This record gives sequence, structure tokens and C-alpha cells, in this order.
Amino acid sequence: MKDYIIKDEWNVIEEGFDPQLNKISESIFSLGNGRMGQRANFEESYSGPTLSGNYVAGVYYPDKTRVGWWKNGYPEYFAKVLNATNWIGIKVQIEDEELDLAKAEVSDFKRVLNMREGYLQRSFTATLSSGKRLKVNALRFCSIANDELGAIQYQLEPVNFSADIKLTAFLDGDVKNEDSNYDEKFWDPVDTDINNEEAYLTLRTKKTNFEVCTGSFIKLLVNQQPQQFKASLTQHDKFLAQEITLNAKEKQCITLVKIVANLSSQNHPKSELLQNAKAVIAQAKTKGFEALLDAQKQAWAKKWEQSDIIIKGDVAAQQAIRFNIFQLFQTYTGKDDRLNIGPKGFTGEKYGGSTYWDTEAYCVPFYLATAPQQVSKNLLIYRYKQLGKAIENAEKLGFSNGAALFPMVTINGEECHNEWEITFEEIHRNGAIAYAIYNYVRYTGDDSYLADYGLEVLLAISRFWKQRVNWSADKNKFVMLGVTGPNEYENNVNNNWYTNYLAVWCLKYTLSVAQEVQQKRPEKYAQLLAKLSFSDAEFADWKNIVENMYFPFDDEKGVFLQQDGYLDKEQILVKDLAASERPLNQKWSWDRILRSCFIKQADVLQGIYFFEDDFDHQTIKRNFDFYEPRTVHESSLSPCVHSILAAKLNDEARAYEFYLRTARLDLDDYNNDTEDGLHITSMAGTWMSVVEGFAGMRVRDNQLIFNPFLPSKWESFSFKINFRGATLTISINAKQIRIYNASAQKLSVIIHGQPQEIAALTETEISNVTLV
Repeated sequence: MKDYIIKDEWNVIEEGFDPQLNKISESIFSLGNGRMGQRANFEESYSGPTLSGNYVAGVYYPDKTRVGWWKNGYPEYFAKVLNATNWIGIKVQIEDEELDLAKAEVSDFKRVLNMREGYLQRSFTATLSSGKRLKVNALRFCSIANDELGAIQYQLEPVNFSADIKLTAFLDGDVKNEDSNYDEKFWDPVDTDINNEEAYLTLRTKKTNFEVCTGSFIKLLVNQQPQQFKASLTQHDKFLAQEITLNAKEKQCITLVKIVANLSSQNHPKSELLQNAKAVIAQAKTKGFEALLDAQKQAWAKKWEQSDIIIKGDVAAQQAIRFNIFQLFQTYTGKDDRLNIGPKGFTGEKYGGSTYWDTEAYCVPFYLATAPQQVSKNLLIYRYKQLGKAIENAEKLGFSNGAALFPMVTINGEECHNEWEITFEEIHRNGAIAYAIYNYVRYTGDDSYLADYGLEVLLAISRFWKQRVNWSADKNKFVMLGVTGPNEYENNVNNNWYTNYLAVWCLKYTLSVAQEVQQKRPEKYAQLLAKLSFSDAEFADWKNIVENMYFPFDDEKGVFLQQDGYLDKEQILVKDLAASERPLNQKWSWDRILRSCFIKQADVLQGIYFFEDDFDHQTIKRNFDFYEPRTVHESSLSPCVHSILAAKLNDEARAYEFYLRTARLDLDDYNNDTEDGLHITSMAGTWMSVVEGFAGMRVRDNQLIFNPFLPSKWESFSFKINFRGATLTISINAKQIRIYNASAQKLSVIIHGQPQEIAALTETEISNVTLV
């Protein structure tokens, strides 16, 4: 765990430069706007440890799977979001010396991520080997007002010298991914265009043939006054540069403004990419840097107006929740149903930037409550549009009759995960997609989604479950063999309780949805069944499975068993592990991990979180008290589920501990892996820890329910949610709950079991409520 980020309510602050922490900071201070993103690499040259990263949403490459052997059904590639043209580059030379913080003496270094207004600012003083000192102040952002734009304001001040300074603004497309399996570079040149102030570089991805045009405009100012300049131009296939030489005077303020556009052939015809990029740049340079920055601040103000969580009395918790919300909105805006949420977003290459089940299980609840309804609906439509591919994925594994297995990892709907124990066996991802449909409909009340999209997906998923189980004569039950549950520290197990339970729930939910659609939209229902060659006989088979599924259970301990044979393992608790042994995935062999009882993340408890209404308080407590002490929380998705369940159990200490761990997972580098990129999808779990955990928000029978829990370290907390056309602000302190209804419709909610009418456009105070 690191602890070098300064606590502040609205800013993420690093003071002092430590090269050993730089790759971590590059992740933490990343910028994005849903369409593109940029790690916090330096504009100037840097020869120290770094992971360069600039990513364009939806642009990927099918990097050939690198394994020493092959199995039928194996994916042929791993889809990767690509490191694209480096657009931030500004090389600084003072006479014959190049500015490089790995070689200079660095003082007064400060990096600030302004979350309220959406920009990154960095300042420092560098003393070169010649003794020349140079102050630098750089500010940049990726615009959410225009998500094809980024901008940089790079200021220099010679502190103790006058000399010639060369500033070289460049676009470098000769880049590669650090995780490229064969050190391959994925881009081919298409076109270049450069003049004194503007440069345009168009590249094409190999195999997938995406094209991206990166265009830039530069402007020079001295002491805030615009300067005429004559740049020396450099042009290669994948590199463009404009070099400006000026005679700098001591104490002068020299500013280079660089405005950049990234346009993709996903959104523009290839034949028009260049001209459209020029049009975007023309409009941006007319507005100017300050106007673009002002638009950025206004756009973020609107985001925060709807989504902010305010925590009083705990700066570490306040900074952390805003950091998580900020990064979620930098990653996904919901404008485009072809895009989804990679576990690292735009902050790193790990996991390929692809879509996992994290989106459905963790991100959908966040966007349901904090964004327009279409945003979360687009996440579901993304999967619906890939249903055909999901059926193909199942066919590759031997399934038939329209059964669908959605991929564990994907960009275009094809499975591209290259570890067999995940690709073939972590099939619970199918259930997460069904659960997201259920979650969306119960939250929004949008029943039409079921007939138009949802039922078709549910029927295909249920057909998969029917074929995936088999009858056990020994148990006289249906069983599910050879699976991997959410706990990836167990592979190829039989009867993972969570997977079995989820499969049965899916079948039951599909049966109820089919009945509902048949009643409300009989013509649509008949058309769908004809399209799928579906007969009612299949329903009978599903009901039989529902009534006769096997669930492993230990009578003595009164807990659901994670899988058959779990108690055969030596039962050691995490508290008895030496700190030097952690994290296990970096210290132990995989064989040792698999034979241990240790749990990577919520597994049985994931099911209890999803389906808590199926279990009484004592059942939840027994399972929580049994499994949590065996959980090492080495998945970013783990602490949030445990925080929510601990809050439900009135366990303040553990609820707060797990909240802080999930909230500050990346800020404090808990798992020693932040340098690879942030854990974006688990950040939605942080929001859930506050809203579903401490506020106890649930949706039941078309109503909002709150069972608030106030951590003793907090004076109060408040948040906003959208719910079925209403916008509510919920404020909670030790004495009362206040709910402001900003909509023109009244709303009924339930607080600690008591119905409360919340009138339109008014604030309602509920006093004398027992807050644990």
C-alpha cells in the first residue's frame, strides 16, 4: 500500500517527484472523455520508468493468442485497445541540453488532478546539468464538451539564464502496446499533412482497418502575447513535428498551446477523415484554449450536479468517492451503444481494454442512478447486438439450438480470453447479463425493453443453462460440472454454489418474463418464438431443472459451500497469513493457490448480494462470517460487495474498512498493481458501497427503500439519484434524513420499513429514525 497522494476534497495531489512512483501516478492522473483517453505521461521527453498510453474508444487489434498449445474452442486472438498516436509530445531543448526529468534535478514538483473542473496541471523546476534552471507549468484536458478534442497549455520560464530554446510539437504514431504478444506494431501510415501551425497524421490498424486521424494546431505566446513564428517541419510516415526556435530571456513566460483532435473511422467516413479533422481543429482554434477550458469546466459542473456524493468529516473518503465517480465518467458517457467499459478504461493496457462481466454486475447500477436512462440502456443494447456472436461462441464449445454463451472478454462479441479455465468455465458471466436486464427493468420500469430486446437474450441464455447442466444419478439432482466461479483462485470445480444458484434464477426469471411478454405483447411474443423456433416444451425442461438443482451445503456450519469439496481444503484464515505472503498472486505458485482455501473475491457472497431477499439475516451473517475471513480481496471487485453486506449486517467496522479499501484501491495502490492502470469497473462498486451500503438503497415492488447506516467517522453524507423520472437528493446525518424531490411528481419511499410520501418540488425531513 502506498500513501503519497495528498488528501483533498476536490483534487488529487502529488508533491515531490519520485521516479519509482511515476507509473502509478501516470495511471492515477489519467484523463479521458468517453471517446479517447490519455495516461498522465509527460509532454516533454522522459527516459525514466513510464507506460505511454493514448487510447481511442472502439479501436482495437486482434493480437494473436500466445500459448504453447491449443484446445478446440480456443480464441484465436486477444482483442486489445491500442496505444494510438502520441499527441501530447512537446520536446524542449535549451541550447544543447534536452529537458528530461530522469536526468535533471527536479524541485517544486506538483501534479494536481482537478476533478471539479476536469483538467490535469503539473508544475516543477528543473535544474539541468549546465546549472540552467527552468520552471514549467503544464495544463491539459480531454474535452467532454467535444469528445474528439484534447488541449495543452505548456508554459516555461527561464529562471537564471537567457538562451535559445527549441520547442518541438510532434505527433508520433510509431508506437506499440507494451503488452504486444510479439512486439508487433499495429499501425500502418495512411496520410500526412503539415504546415507551420497545423499537422495531421492518419493511421490505419492492421487487420481491423480502423483509421484514426490525429490533427493538431499550435500557438506560441511570450508574456501572454501571441507571437509569429516560422517552424522547421519534419515529416515521416508515422511522425510529424514542428520545431520552433526562439531566443528566450530570463524570467520570460513562454507558452505553447497545442490543441488536438482525434477522429476515428468508426464515426466518420474514411474518405472524409482528414477534412473533418481540419474542420474540428478550425472550430477549436477559433474558440481558443481558454474558451475550450471554460466549456470543459461547465460540462463537468453539470456532471457533478447530478452525480456528486458529499461526505462531511472524512477527507480521505470524500476525495476517494469523487475520484471514482470522476474516472467512471471519463471512461463512459453512454452516447454510443457500440462502446462499453473496459476494466482499465483509458488508463492502461491490461485486460486489453475489453468488456467483462464487471459492466453488468457493477457499472449498470451506477449509471442507472446517475445518468439519463438511455446510458444504462445502451450498455444492455451493446450485449443484445452481440447476441449472434454469443450463440456462435456457444456453438464453438458444442452447444446448439440457439444457446448463447456471452464472452468473458470481448470487444466485438467474440470471445477473446486466452486462459481455458476462464474462457470455457467462468460461465457465470451469462447470469450477470441476465441480472443486468432484471436490474434495469426493476429500476426504470421500462417493461418494453423485455419485449423489444431482453426476452430474446434471456431465452438464449436459458437454453445454454439447460444444456450445461446434467442429471446426477448419485445425487438424484441436476449438477453443473467443471466451472470456475467468481473466485478465480478455484478452477475446474464441480457445483459452484453461486453459478448453480444464478443458473436457476435465470431460468425462473426467463419463465416469468416470457409469461409477462405473452400477456402484454402477444404478437411480439409469437413473432419471437417463431424466429427462435421455440416451443413450450422447453419451458417444462427448465422448470424441472429449477425444481431439482443441487446446491452444496454444510449442515454443521449452516453455510452454502462454495463448491463440492471446499471443506476438504486446509482451513486457514487470512489473519494467520504473514504479510510477506501477500498478495498471493504475486508471491505464491498457482498450484499452491488452487490447493488453498483462500478466496480472491466474493463468490458465495456475490450470490447473497444479488439475491439477498432470498435469505434471512442469520443466513447472511453465517455465510459472511465464514467466507470473509478466508477472502484475500485480491480482486478489485471484492471489497465493495463485502462493504455492502457488512453494512446490511450493521457491522460498522468492516463496512467502513471495506469501503475505504475499495474507494482508495488505486489512490493508495492497495494491490500493488495501479501502475498497470486504474480499476475502473470496481469504481462503480465504490459508489454502490455508499448508496447501497451506507444508505441501504434498494428497489422492491417498484419503490425505493432506504435503510441508512452512518459511519461514526462521518458527520453526514448526501447523494443524488434519478429514479423513474424523479431526481432525489438524499441527505443523512445522525439525527435525520432529508429527501429533496426536484421533480414535478410525488414519490413514495420506504425508510426503515416505514412508508414516506415525498411531495413534488419539496424537501421532506424524517426525524427520529434509528440510524445504526
